[in-house]
Amino acid sequence: MKLVTRSQLGWPASAAPSQTTAKGVKVHYEGTAISRNLLADHDACLAEWKAIRKSHLANTVENYSDVAYNYAACPHGYLLEGRGLRRRTGANGNQALNQAHYAIVGLVGSSGLTEPTDAMLSAIRDGIDLLRKNGAGSEIKGHRDGYATACPGGPLYAWVQRGAPRPTTSKPTPAPPKEEDTMTPAQEALLKKLAADVAELKKNAAVAPWTYRNAKLDAESRAAGNRIPDMHGRIEQLQATLDAVLAAVAELKGV
Repeated sequence: MKLVTRSQLGWPASAAPSQTTAKGVKVHYEGTAISRNLLADHDACLAEWKAIRKSHLANTVENYSDVAYNYAACPHGYLLEGRGLRRRTGANGNQALNQAHYAIVGLVGSSGLTEPTDAMLSAIRDGIDLLRKNGAGSEIKGHRDGYATACPGGPLYAWVQRGAPRPTTSKPTPAPPKEEDTMTPAQEALLKKLAADVAELKKNAAVAPWTYRNAKLDAESRAAGNRIPDMHGRIEQLQATLDAVLAAVAELKGV
């Protein structure tokens, strides 16, 4: 569990009323537009959580004693302390509902960042488990259960309805591919090209034999086919073919 405490947030002890037991936990979301910048910046998550508390304390109608939730969960998997353990929530709608369940809010909203990450879901489960060890019962509900609201939004509520399962963090290691399956179609095409280039290289490397008839190698003997091949042109041809083969091999190896 990755817990960010009130003291780490620079907050004093919560002034919320004490409450040692509850039926369970209700899950919430913010219900407003939330910036997707939170996904890449954990400091933005902390700033968002502090802004929520500031807005609650400034709400003279509700007259909150502290941020309304017991905990928040951010996209990076951190559980952020709010009212904390054994404190009555101020988030569930009315006094009776607040007494029935503790509250955890996921830092997602109705637009922008709407989908909880697996890390956020794990952090919510961390909070639920922590609250269960400190007076919460087994119930896990959404804010809309018992109160007319869209909270905690579609994605989070669907997760709650599935029983709020902890996401699996380990994936099975795939079996190594069979040897005959290790080559992609593109690699097979390269291999065929490589074979053709090698064949071309062998053909070009075969220099026609010539017979040394006499020391003068006069025009008559050359006209009869006993000539020295044009080695300079042949070498250039061989080099070009070899370069093509080496390039194909490099591409086949992925280097």
